[in-house]
Amino acid sequence: GVPMIRKEILNKAAEITTGTRQEQHGSPEETFGAIASLWSAYIGETITPEDVCHMMTLLKMARTRHGALNGDDYVDAIGYQAIAGEIAGANV
Repeated sequence: GVPMIRKEILNKAAEITTGTRQEQHGSPEETFGAIASLWSAYIGETITPEDVCHMMTLLKMARTRHGALNGDDYVDAIGYQAIAGEIAGANV
């Protein structure tokens, strides 16, 4: 079977991306669309909502390289990639 810690990370990512976070922050399309617009204006180049997800994942990956182990970084990275797949219209 799947090792317990892996399953816990995946379950937590699913819980976060489908639960109360959306109630708190709005739909992923709205939230990541707004971030993409702000980042695009700031850097003067087009950033898509999917790009935002990938860049947030990279931020979480960078955090795993230094300092204390924070399981939330792994959970959040998985969540961002799940949202990126949804925004991109990926079929699983």
